[in-house]
Amino acid sequence: MTNEIKHTMETFDVAIVGGGPAGSSCAAFCALDGLRTLVLERERFPREKVCGDCLNPSCWPVLERLGLMQRVWDLPHSKLTSVEFIAIDGHKVIVDLPTGEDCELSIKRSLLDDLLLKRARDLGVHVHQETTITALSHSSAGKACSHGPVIRPVLDAPQERGCNALQRGWKIETTSGQSFLAQVLVGADGRNSTVARLRNLLPRPARERVALQAHIPLPRNFGKRIVLQFLREGYSGQAPVNESDLNLCLVGRPATISRLRQWAQRQFEIPANQSWRTITPLTRAPVPCANENLLFIGDAARVVEPFTGEGIYYALRSGELAASAIAEIISGKDRQSALSEFTRASAEIYHGRLWINRLARAAVLSPRIGSLFVRAARINPSILKLLTAKIVSPKL
Repeated sequence: MTNEIKHTMETFDVAIVGGGPAGSSCAAFCALDGLRTLVLERERFPREKVCGDCLNPSCWPVLERLGLMQRVWDLPHSKLTSVEFIAIDGHKVIVDLPTGEDCELSIKRSLLDDLLLKRARDLGVHVHQETTITALSHSSAGKACSHGPVIRPVLDAPQERGCNALQRGWKIETTSGQSFLAQVLVGADGRNSTVARLRNLLPRPARERVALQAHIPLPRNFGKRIVLQFLREGYSGQAPVNESDLNLCLVGRPATISRLRQWAQRQFEIPANQSWRTITPLTRAPVPCANENLLFIGDAARVVEPFTGEGIYYALRSGELAASAIAEIISGKDRQSALSEFTRASAEIYHGRLWINRLARAAVLSPRIGSLFVRAARINPSILKLLTAKIVSPKL
């Protein structure tokens, strides 16, 4: 490495790829721990994201630790009071949601994600938007492992605090031509993680389902409810996100998604030229969340249904857990112990909850089964109450 390159390449304790809730929360908590932190985000915020737009009560403790609880409440939102399950034949079951401090809120992701990223920047995080990584090189004990264009080992990096062993760190190259050095790398770049792909860790996706999402004018008298509606072609999720907009989600098979969209156009009087956002895969095997000095958080680690209301919590909390592990690593504590604890704690946040994902998947592949649950719940509503309670119950 020439002296010119060495002087122009910035060094960081931690580099985070992805500026969504997982990446921004991790960056903010790292900054609060005094770490020199970098975020590389592919898009320019604010931007919309395919999501149910729901914040369940478990998010509030994390947002409070970020100093953002009141600022989130100040955003345009809708305070949701109930979930209405509708079977294919039109039978309905309504389950009330918690009120008060343990309420469920819906907020556009464009607003929430922008607020989180700005909080990270305000805490001193270096944020580079519209920046895509093209290559990663990891050097350990004098050996270099390169993915993307071949580069030389990083053996003569500056000996700064937190970066005093960049022989065991990462070199990150980007489309802008900038390169960065970091001791720890975090993949927070979603279900199609570029970091995981460059490290040959990205599992093969399952393309059995397709999701569409749009914000449309809020129908009159819709109320403050979430609607989960089973249809022959799949299911639809609906929730108001403010006083004028409805989040409309459609999930179906590739062969049925066009008919599902036609149903939505009739049901909500949507024009044919309505713009829809799409996302895939909805199912993907998890990536190991800790790989030496590489951590994965949010959907980059484990993909969850984007419409169950749980994804944002998993993103925020996994970012916080990763920051705690990174702070220990940078401070010189036992790295293996920190990574083991991060792996254990990350698994714990999903414990006993992934059956909700499996149920949502089954509802699309076999909508009649989902409808049977709704009809049975008219006689005994305990199963749908349990499902709702699992989603909205407060967590640490």
